[in-house]
Amino acid sequence: MEENRPRRSRPEMGTPEYEEWRKCMLERRRKRLQRERRNRLIAIGAVILLVAGGISAGVTAFKEKNTAVSQQKKSASATKESNKTENQKNSQDESSKQNVLTEAAASEETVSGDTLAKADFLAQQYNYDKAIDLLKNDPDYGSSQKMQNAVKKYEETKATCTAWPLEEVTHVFYHILIKDTSKAFDGDYKEADYNQVMTTIDEFNKITQTMYDKGYVMVSIKDMAKVDENGNITEGEILLPPGKTPFVLSQDDVCYYHYMDGDGFATKLIVDEEGKIRNEYVEDDGSVSVGDYDMVPLIDRFVEQHPDFSYRGAKGIVALTGYNGILGYRTDESYETRPADLDANKVQWLDEHPDFSLEEERAAAKKVADAMKAEGWEFASHTWGHMNATERSAEDLKTDDKKWKAYVAPILGDTDMVIFAFGADIGDWEGYSSDNPKFQYYKSAGYNYFCNVDSSQYFVQITDQYFRQGRRNLDGYRMYYNPDMLSDLFDVSEVWDSSRPTPVPEM
Repeated sequence: MEENRPRRSRPEMGTPEYEEWRKCMLERRRKRLQRERRNRLIAIGAVILLVAGGISAGVTAFKEKNTAVSQQKKSASATKESNKTENQKNSQDESSKQNVLTEAAASEETVSGDTLAKADFLAQQYNYDKAIDLLKNDPDYGSSQKMQNAVKKYEETKATCTAWPLEEVTHVFYHILIKDTSKAFDGDYKEADYNQVMTTIDEFNKITQTMYDKGYVMVSIKDMAKVDENGNITEGEILLPPGKTPFVLSQDDVCYYHYMDGDGFATKLIVDEEGKIRNEYVEDDGSVSVGDYDMVPLIDRFVEQHPDFSYRGAKGIVALTGYNGILGYRTDESYETRPADLDANKVQWLDEHPDFSLEEERAAAKKVADAMKAEGWEFASHTWGHMNATERSAEDLKTDDKKWKAYVAPILGDTDMVIFAFGADIGDWEGYSSDNPKFQYYKSAGYNYFCNVDSSQYFVQITDQYFRQGRRNLDGYRMYYNPDMLSDLFDVSEVWDSSRPTPVPEM
C-alpha cells in the first residue's frame, strides 16, 4: 500500500525540488483521507444491507407453509449468526483502522516532540542557528504552532547575543580531585603536596555550582581561535546572551599515577553499562566502587542537569602525560618491555597484576577516550614525561613528544594542544618568536594551542601562528594565600573544605 512506501528524503526548503516534494506529500495525504472515508462508507453500507437481508428472510419464512417453518427458522437463525459475525468483523476492521490512525497520529506527535526536545537542548547550549534549522526542516513545521513559536523564541534570544571579547576569557584548572580527605591528609610526606595543588570533591562541586549561578559557561579554545589546513590561525567568535560569561576548563595529570594509590583518589575512568563515564575507587577492603569521583564524570552529571553550563556541547580539556599510562590504564610500552630502569612503582604494580595485557589496557583506555570525546571533552599533551618545558632543551622536548605521539596519541587521537607541566612555558610573556627553537619544533609537529599557568584573571594571545592562554589554579595554595584573586569566580570562605589542614604549606 502507499502508506508503506519509504519516504523520500526532504529537499532543501526554497528549491524547486522542495515544492515538488511538498505537493507530493499533500497529494498523498489527500488520497489517504479519501480512502479512509470510502472504507467507512463501505462498512456502513454493509451493515445496512445485512440488516435488510435479515428482515426479508424473516418475512419470507413467515409466509411459507407450516411444514417448512422449522426449516426456515433454522435458516433465519443461521443467517442471523452470519450477519452478526459479519457485523462484528466490520466493526473490528473499523476499530483496527481507527487504531492505526491513532497510532500514526501518536507517532507523528512523538516525532514532533523529539524534534522540539532536540531543538530546545541545542538552544539551551546557545546553538540557536542549529536549533532553528532543525525545526524549520521538519516536515511538520508548517502546521506546528509549537515549532513556529519555538523558532520565534530562539530568534529573539539570538538577537540579544553579543560577541564576547576573547582577551577576557578566563581559564581555570584542577588536578585530580580528592575523594577521601582522611587518606590524602593523613600526615605522611605526600600530604603537603596534596594540600597545595589538589582540590577536594566538596570544594569542586561548590565552585562549579557557584560559577554556574554567576552565569559562567564552559567554552572550547577551538571556538576562540580557528586553525585552517595550513596551520594559520584566525580569531573565532563566542556569542552569548546577557548575563553569561565564558570560561575554559582543564584538568592536569588525568593518569591516576601509582604514587596516589591508597591516598583517597579515584583509580581510573570507565564507561558504565549505561554508556556514562564514571570512576572506579578502591575501598579499604579491596572492593571496587563505581561512581562520580573526579572532574570528568562530575561535570558530565552537572551538564545533564544544567545544559546551559556548556557552550555548544563544550566540556573541558584533559591534559595527559604517558609514563604511567593514561586515564588509569597502564598503556605505556615500558609495562610490557620492562626495561632495566623500570621504576619501583611499576615493578610493584606489575607484580600485583600477573595477568596484565598491554593490548587490553590500551583497548580499554581507547573506549573511555572515545566516550569522552563524544561527550565534548578534548585532550592535550602534558608532555609524556611531565617535563619542565622552560628548563629542558628543544631536543629534549622533541624526544619526549615522539614518545607521546607513539604511546598516547594512538589511543586518544591526534591533538594540537599543549598544556605545559609545572606551569612552565617555551617563551616570554611578549610571545613566541619565529626563531624560538622550541616553538619551531612544536609548530612543525602540529601544535597550535599552548597553555601555561598564570595568576592573572586573563591572559590570551592570538596570532596567525598560535593561540596562547594562561590558566588559573583553583587549588589549596591559591585559595589559602590569594582568595581575593578568585573573587570573580567564587567566595573562598563559602567553598573551603574544613577537613583541609591549615596552614597550607608554602611552595
